[in-house]
Amino acid sequence: MVRNCTSQRCRENIHGHSYEVEVFIKSDHLDNGFMVMDFVLLNNVAEFVHSFDHSYTLWEKEAGDVKDAIYRINKRVAEIPVSPSAEGYALLFFFVINLIISKTKFVNGEGNVKLHAVRVHETQSGYAEASAEDLDLVRFTLADIKFNEGIKSEWKDKTWWNHIGEF
Repeated sequence: MVRNCTSQRCRENIHGHSYEVEVFIKSDHLDNGFMVMDFVLLNNVAEFVHSFDHSYTLWEKEAGDVKDAIYRINKRVAEIPVSPSAEGYALLFFFVINLIISKTKFVNGEGNVKLHAVRVHETQSGYAEASAEDLDLVRFTLADIKFNEGIKSEWKDKTWWNHIGEF
């Protein structure tokens, strides 16, 4: 449910999308393997994005009785501090992925690697995109993003989220 949106269908009904997330990374030069960075260094980014796959995304401001029901009937729940719109996801994903990349240790001659943008497709032609200039819209912290045990139990590294700020 995307509360407070214009469409009555979206704001009053549980519905889903098959989102596609694109992550754009840039650097001032290529590493020793002639890459911006080895994709293996993005494992935590993939783990984060996959945490939302086949999950119910719950806005933290949802009514308590709705929250209780969602947690009761869904094995995988992600509770987030933004409304689960494509724009909300793009901002949330940019915030977290930017943190992951900025704390990643590079050891193969990588350049100044930066997250350029995150694009979240709701449809093939409709998407929202967030970039560094949008970080001033962030009014939340990592602690405001919560994954239930159904999601955490499937993580390859069960502790990565707890240490995301420590990389």
